[in-house]
Amino acid sequence: MPKRVLQGIVVSDKNDKTVVVKVERRFTHPLLKKTVRRSKKYQAHDEANTCKVGDTILIQECAPISKNKRWEVVQGTTDAPAN
Repeated sequence: MPKRVLQGIVVSDKNDKTVVVKVERRFTHPLLKKTVRRSKKYQAHDEANTCKVGDTILIQECAPISKNKRWEVVQGTTDAPAN
């Protein structure tokens, strides 16, 4: 079974070897027929501590590393677009 890969933005890098990634999904509301945005935060394992706040990264499912970490950073970091 393939592992899920999600794209998100790093919102915290204060923990050692851990980053908190905010992943946003969009879907059409079944009743209102309007596009709705929902976000969820995941803790991901970053072995080299390379990710910084604001970076857009890819995370992938993995075996449990700790109580809350079940994801790991897959792809290197890219700077977030300027808003």
